[in-house]
Amino acid sequence: MSTKTHILTIAGLDPSSGAGITSDIKTFEAHGLYGLSVCTAVTVQNDIDFKDCIWIEESVIINQIKILFERFTISVVKIGIIESWDVLLKVTNALLQLNPNIKIILDPILKASSGYDFHDKMNMELFDSVLKNCYFITPNYDEIQAFFSNKTISETIEYISSKTNIYLKGGHRNDKKGWDEIYYSGIVQVNLQPGLDHIHEKHGSGCVLASALASNISKNMELEDACRLAKQYTEHFLNSNESLLGTHTRIQNEEFKTLENQ
Repeated sequence: MSTKTHILTIAGLDPSSGAGITSDIKTFEAHGLYGLSVCTAVTVQNDIDFKDCIWIEESVIINQIKILFERFTISVVKIGIIESWDVLLKVTNALLQLNPNIKIILDPILKASSGYDFHDKMNMELFDSVLKNCYFITPNYDEIQAFFSNKTISETIEYISSKTNIYLKGGHRNDKKGWDEIYYSGIVQVNLQPGLDHIHEKHGSGCVLASALASNISKNMELEDACRLAKQYTEHFLNSNESLLGTHTRIQNEEFKTLENQ
C-alpha cells in the first residue's frame, strides 16, 4: 500500500480531464498526495462544450465510498458535482459516519458554463444540513448569488459563514476581478489579491482550486496558508500554457517553503 497520505475526491468524470475526478487526482498528485476517487456522474463534454450528464445511483456512490474506507485512512475529501442536495446530504452523512472528524471541502458546482443545471431547486433544510457537515465551501460569485434570490451577497456570506467556512472565488466578480475572500470561524475575513496581472482561462479551474485547498488542509497547513497556497497553485496552473487545458506541476517541499516566504 502507498505510504503517501490518502485524499478522496467525489465528483464527476470529465472525458477531457480538465475538470472532475481526473483533474482532482492530478492536483492531489502534484501536492505529493495519493488521490482516491468516487465517481458521481459520467459527463459528455470536452473543454468547450457540455452535452449530457449521466448520474451514478446514490447506492453505488455510497458503496464506492465504503469500500475505500475499508482499506484507507481518509481525513479530507473534496466533493464536486452530485445529482441533488438530497443525495449530497446522504453522501456527507455517510462520510461523517465513517470518520466523524473528516473535513469535507465542497465545490458547489450549480451550472456548467454551457448552461447545464446540475442541482434542483434550493431546499433550505437540506442546504443547511449540508453546510453544517462541511469544513469549507468554495463557491464563485455566480454560485453564491444563485443560492438565495432574496438575499444580497453580503447577507448570503453572513448566513453561510455562520455554518461553515467559505472560500469565495473572485474570478467571476465584476469589481476587483480575481480577488478571493476567505471567511472562517464565523468572524474572520481575509482578502487574497491576484498574484498575476494576466491569466489564461482554464476549463476546470474551480475544481483545481478546491482540490488544491483540500490538499493543503490534508497536509495540516494553517487555514490561511492553505488558502493562500491554493490560490498560488491555481494561478500557476492557469498560466501553465495558453490553451483551455492546464498542466499540473509537481509541488516539492522546497517550492512550498519558497511560496510560504513570499
